[in-house]
Amino acid sequence: MSLRLHVSCLAALCLPAALASTIANAQEAPKPAAEAGVAAPKGKLIPAEVDPSKDMTALEKQGDQVPPGQKGVLGSSGTTYAEDWWTHTRPIFEIHGFFRTRAELFHNFSLGRIDLGTDKAGLFPRPLDDSYLDRGGNPQGGAKSTPGNSIAGCGPTADPKQAACYQKTNASANMRFRIDPEIHISDNLRIMTQIDMLDNLVLGSTPEGYTNTPSKEGGYASTGRGGYVPLTGFSSTQVPPVAGVNSWSNSVAVKRIWGEFVTPIGQIRFGRMPSHWGLGILANAGNGIDSDYQSNADRIMFITGSKQRDLYVAAAWDFPNSGRTSDYGSIPYQQGQPYNTTQLANTAQWVLALFRRVNPQLAAQKLAKGETVFNGGFYGVYRQQILANESVSYNGLTTQGENYQKGLVRVGLKAFIPDLWFQVLTKNLRWETEAVYITGSIENPQGVATSTYNKEDWKIRQLGIASELEYRALNGDLKLRFYTGFASGDQGVEGLTPGDGGLQPRPTSDRTVSTFRFHPDYRVDLILWRNILTRVQGAYYFRPGVEYDFTKTLEGEKFGGRADIVWSRASKAVQTPGHKEDLGIELDLSLYYQSKDGSLNDDPSKIGGFFAMLQYGVLFPLGGLGYQANQTDSTNNLKVPDISTAQIVRLFMGIAY
Repeated sequence: MSLRLHVSCLAALCLPAALASTIANAQEAPKPAAEAGVAAPKGKLIPAEVDPSKDMTALEKQGDQVPPGQKGVLGSSGTTYAEDWWTHTRPIFEIHGFFRTRAELFHNFSLGRIDLGTDKAGLFPRPLDDSYLDRGGNPQGGAKSTPGNSIAGCGPTADPKQAACYQKTNASANMRFRIDPEIHISDNLRIMTQIDMLDNLVLGSTPEGYTNTPSKEGGYASTGRGGYVPLTGFSSTQVPPVAGVNSWSNSVAVKRIWGEFVTPIGQIRFGRMPSHWGLGILANAGNGIDSDYQSNADRIMFITGSKQRDLYVAAAWDFPNSGRTSDYGSIPYQQGQPYNTTQLANTAQWVLALFRRVNPQLAAQKLAKGETVFNGGFYGVYRQQILANESVSYNGLTTQGENYQKGLVRVGLKAFIPDLWFQVLTKNLRWETEAVYITGSIENPQGVATSTYNKEDWKIRQLGIASELEYRALNGDLKLRFYTGFASGDQGVEGLTPGDGGLQPRPTSDRTVSTFRFHPDYRVDLILWRNILTRVQGAYYFRPGVEYDFTKTLEGEKFGGRADIVWSRASKAVQTPGHKEDLGIELDLSLYYQSKDGSLNDDPSKIGGFFAMLQYGVLFPLGGLGYQANQTDSTNNLKVPDISTAQIVRLFMGIAY
């Protein structure tokens, strides 16, 4: 009997967001029928294409090839023992993954808001074509519109279609092909990888005739169009994306590679690996077919425990940030072994996890008998960084060591992050909760030298909680759900989303960083938290929902629908644009179809084979996403418009294998 430990990794957290962790899942390799106590079928004929005499001939020939002096491995009859066959095993190559295409229409994601200059709402930008020039170079879209400032003329005019910001819709489609190759060298040794091709490539975004080149002023500049494609309307084909030429990314992206080795006392993992813990509000592997974000960790990890008691312990040494390496000197040659040149600028992290995880196959047997299954655990992280270089002038890829050294500044970061996860499973019920608290301090939150140095450290105090309750009825066809979550806010900060210059501006003397942010791949809705604000942050929500499979077969084919209502409120009203707690109420509807095919898709809890989904969502914004009382556009002396609803339509098609 072989033992295979299958453990998802421990993660890394980037402050002030959240951190990472791991969850273990011990699985036993399938047993032969005889060993598992299952009688082999009797009277089964041997297929005609199987010739036992050929196998015997091959074994005898193999025995004749044994070097002299090693005949001890052969039986007295000169034939090979069965166990000698395994000395000739070869690595097994497995491949999994998915291909997906998503078409999405975003309508009025700006909620009808206009930029007031000092507004820190951080809401969704309006389409760029809400203002343009006619053939004479005259701005269209409103009398007050100006080129490069399509917001200036927002508001009603004599002809509503001539008003700036009339265009409220964005629509596009994208694709991704993911492969997860696995090289199983033996029962206890394997190499795992993840590779994405055309990763979230927007359809139609790499037409022929469009290229860029490095600009003397920095960045990239268009090379101009060729004679065969004088205008974009003449493009007749798509070309592969090349970073810096016609795209921001290349056609192929290697996301993860790590090795796993099972010893008699535990498992060793090393490399760049996925990280997932609990519900995924901190570390989320992002392996879902509709996922967009991931937690990847560079680490060395060891996991051990008792399979009989389903108890495990894991320890890891993480490399969240290594600072500057010696690569800059080898750029002309692109060979050799680089090394870390800034030891004190490293972000050091050590992790420890203690958890209970019942084998999924055993858990399914217990649930079928009416028993209750308990899973859960503790994940703790200690992280620190002494120095950092956040300088724009002294932090380029080719910056020489002496210049890079000029940007090194003491930051003095320390953080401890405990995370608790608990799960209760019965035949018809699942209740799962994750709670994390981040506590620490930082001496220099901006990461730059300043003459107004304050000896008082900044505090880090953040709390995040998520809970999911699901009840299944009618043989699992009907699912009733109630999800809720809380992310602590910050009384001393205006705005839920962070700025681009380090930590958020603080108009008060409060020196505590307390806005907690969920991992962006922990999805709550379709509009507000998924797209407009990109993740749950500084808020809490209530999400009741229902799902029903209208049809379902034993082969895994099913057709069903789902409805969810999400009520969102800010933890601190001062962080909202309208300085009110209520953010909005969202209604999300889904229809889905799945047709499974093949033995690789036999897990009913996972998407497999062909999967299609049509979704519609509408967000009714409330006072927190609106304007404050008597707020006006002082630049153009205009009364601000009322906020309005946002809508989304999504068409998803994918193949999982």
